[in-house]
Amino acid sequence: ELGCDVLRFAVPDLDAAEVLGRLAAMTEMPLVADIHFDWRIALACLDHPIAKIRINPGNIGERWKVEEVARKAAGRGVPIRIGVNGGSLPQDLRARIDRGELDRAGALVEAAEREVAAFEELGFAALVVSMKASSVEETLEVNRRFAKLRDYPLHLGVTEAGQGEDGRVKSAMGIGALLLDGIGDTIRVSLTED
Repeated sequence: ELGCDVLRFAVPDLDAAEVLGRLAAMTEMPLVADIHFDWRIALACLDHPIAKIRINPGNIGERWKVEEVARKAAGRGVPIRIGVNGGSLPQDLRARIDRGELDRAGALVEAAEREVAAFEELGFAALVVSMKASSVEETLEVNRRFAKLRDYPLHLGVTEAGQGEDGRVKSAMGIGALLLDGIGDTIRVSLTED
């Protein structure tokens, strides 16, 4: 009724996966499962009419786990949103930033490129890519760079934007500027408040 086209739910455990599955069966609105760390939760969500899975391959762990999720998602025709953010950069990219060899935006783009390449090697291309930083400037830069390199749908947001008016202004600036550039397909406003 408010005009929302899709809803994303955090799915922290297998019980939550079952609840989300029941909800998905009760609505026509596409529901997205946000999975962290445990690939088995993603697999359980894919037993239900979930519209999309969100994972960060870097925190899922071993490649075979990511492959298992990709195979099941492909078999069910479910896209995957892969995400990278400033707080989950691989160690080698953080070391290159520390040595001054790479800026943070470049590191985020490289991390996203690695994740996309891993899925492409599996023949899985139904991807949405998300690259977020808590800095508006870095968020703008990383999304602009990636949009020039790849043609995947982009999910926009400023991670850990804050709360209250400050968080809303940061999010509006970061998301709005990219949308004005014609960049972005879905959005999330990430506020640290109720």
